[in-house]
This record gives sequence, C-alpha cells and structure tokens, in this order.
Amino acid sequence: MAMQAPTRTGFERWQDGVSKAVSDVKWNSWDCEIQRAVNEYNRHLRGTSGYVPLDWQLIKAMLWVETGAHDPQWNAKPMQIGVSGDPGLASLLSGKEGGDLTLVPGWKRQLTVASVRTIPAYNIRAGIGYLLMRMARFEHRSVLDADPKVYEIGVKPGDSMDKMARAQGTTIETLRKLNPTATVLRPGQVLKYRKASVQNVIAGWHPISTTLIAQRYKGRRDPNYARKLDYALSLVRKGKAALCAQSS
Repeated sequence: MAMQAPTRTGFERWQDGVSKAVSDVKWNSWDCEIQRAVNEYNRHLRGTSGYVPLDWQLIKAMLWVETGAHDPQWNAKPMQIGVSGDPGLASLLSGKEGGDLTLVPGWKRQLTVASVRTIPAYNIRAGIGYLLMRMARFEHRSVLDADPKVYEIGVKPGDSMDKMARAQGTTIETLRKLNPTATVLRPGQVLKYRKASVQNVIAGWHPISTTLIAQRYKGRRDPNYARKLDYALSLVRKGKAALCAQSS
C-alpha cells in the first residue's frame, strides 16, 4: 500500500507560493517606490534619538507577506493599511498617537483615508509611517520655542511656578532651569523665562525586528507573521531588485 504524502501546513503552502517571487519581476514592481519612501523617512527621522536607518528590503518583505504580486490588493493597497476593520490608518492620521511626528511633513496633507486606500504609493508611505509610529517611544517634554529672547516677570502674591508658566507661555521646567535659586517664590522677585511648551516628542526607538513588527504592526491576526517575514526577507536579499534612479 502506497504511503500517503504528509499534508502540508498552511505556512508551507504559503512558502511554496512566495518562493516563486524570486524569479517573477512582478514582485519587484514597487521596489523604487519603497526605496524613495524609506529614504524620505530616514532623512526625516535621522536626528531623533537612537534612530537606526530603516532597511528598504525589510519593507519589501512586508509587502510580500501582506499581499504579493498575485493578490488583487497589490495594485491598490500593497501594505494592507486602510483595509476594512484595520484601525492602523485611523491611528496614524489622528495625530494623537505620534503619527504626526513619524510622518514626513510633506506627506501629512496628502495621506488621507481615501488616498491611502486607492493610491499604492500613498499606501506604502502610510504603512511605513504607521510601522515607525509603533516602533517609536514617545514622551512629553518641555520644548523651547524658536524665539531666543529671555524675558523677565515679577512674582505677585499668590503666584506659583505653574500659574506663571501658564500665564507667560512657558513651562515649569524652563522656569526652574533659568532660575535655579528660586526654590521659594517671594512677591517682588524677578524671574527669567523663555517661551516654551510641553510637547509629545520621539524619545527613542524600539529595535526593529521581524518579531516586533509582527507584534506591533500586525498584532495577533497572523501567528505565523514573523516566520513569514523572516522567510520573505531571506528571499528578498537573494533576489534582484529593480533598477531605480537615485534620489537626492
């Protein structure tokens, strides 16, 4: 009696399909768009604390996992952000979770729910922006305004650091730094201050890995996501990329 071939798992069947991508140029169709987008984000974020330049091939591998050249969404939503039931796009565009800091300034007005769902270049940029938002660590910090002038204000009865900071458009931290000896306020005392505000800033970054991408970008919707991303990335690194004009 002939032995029956073992049943292949869903992950193995997926591997069979994506393995063909290495020799199929259709799977490289977004290479240049990915490279341009990644370069834009790397320039925008390179001054933030601890930022490690994003690898464009990692994003390409994400596209291979999310859709792939034979998926109907490849030509509209290759990164799948903005699909029905996905909260990622709303989180990115809300400006309440840090997306306003990770997005390249020139793209903020162009990325809308409608454009991200219909224009693949925008979908890629939104997907990268959301990924970076989920990888960033945010903190609220005192940030000085561009105005370099140092002002003075007299302390009045009943004043506190908090009350004076709010009234003068500055922060308690700024007042304390410019007046280190003013531990107790007295009427008539003169304090120095600069214009400042408390803002949400990028304080650092989680180390980007396939495992963390699976957790923070994809969530728990696909338990094999990290394995798929590792496999796709290995294929991407072996394959040939499309030839792209170098961006300045």
